[in-house]
Amino acid sequence: MLLPDAIAIIIVTFHNAGEIARCLHSLAQAEPERNIYLFLIDNASTDGTREIIQTLITRLPKPRFNVEFILNEKNLGFTSALNQGLTRYFAMRANLSLPVLFLNPDTVLPANSLPALLEKLYAMPDTGVVAPQLIYEDGRIQASCRRFPTHWDLFCELAGLSRLFPDSQRWNRWKMGDFDHRTAAEVDQPQGACLLARPETAAQAGLWDECFPIFFSDVDWCRRVWQKGWKIRFEPSVQIIHAQGVSVQQVRASAIWGSHLSFWRYLRKNERNWREKSLNWICGPLLIVAACVRLMAHWAKLVKRGFHSMVA
Repeated sequence: MLLPDAIAIIIVTFHNAGEIARCLHSLAQAEPERNIYLFLIDNASTDGTREIIQTLITRLPKPRFNVEFILNEKNLGFTSALNQGLTRYFAMRANLSLPVLFLNPDTVLPANSLPALLEKLYAMPDTGVVAPQLIYEDGRIQASCRRFPTHWDLFCELAGLSRLFPDSQRWNRWKMGDFDHRTAAEVDQPQGACLLARPETAAQAGLWDECFPIFFSDVDWCRRVWQKGWKIRFEPSVQIIHAQGVSVQQVRASAIWGSHLSFWRYLRKNERNWREKSLNWICGPLLIVAACVRLMAHWAKLVKRGFHSMVA
């Protein structure tokens, strides 16, 4: 099996000063031999992320690392920024046919993890995307795979059934409560924190849909991968450390609203008949109400935390 001799990596940052150094430091050992074309896109960070990146990219081993650092003057959203890197990758791909890794800045890649992922990607000709097992710093496994969500899954989430029966395939179907995340398997959609795609798969699936500024853009893109006839594999033999939710917690309120709105947009984009269209008009208000409830709970926690800090 002849593997590509180079790889492209796309990383989008926004206020990741606490994570990006470890991520970039890990890349050289994660892929110790191949050339790496690294596209870094920063969404107007003001916490020192840009300065850290500018310092670290000068220390990456040359000429093996080819880095393009894009500094956006405003936060364009995760998906738009990712597409900036992907557009440059597509332009470069005219001369170089190399796989592309979509990588979150809050990840740390162990030594030789990228060659191992490449072997899994090219082991079977119908595999278009491969994803590793995501773990916490202490080694605990993250439940990172999902099935494509349906109206039934939304009902189970809103009714609390997925939390009452977390291991059930019926009641927690979307979040794969019946899957142990220890077994290699074909899956609908791994979390977008670390996805390695063949060049032809990325080209056929195309840019990520910017109607989803952050949430569900990976779900939508993986769905298009499947629609093009490719399979997506989860490979637990390769483990990647992931500080899950670090970036989202910085903008928790907007993340709550955005995730619910994007869920509705996803359902509407994939409606196939009048029945699903009717259900979507019901789901929209339900998602808005659910978002408002979660926002009130979030704000109540902030008020309570502020009160405790005052009396402490």
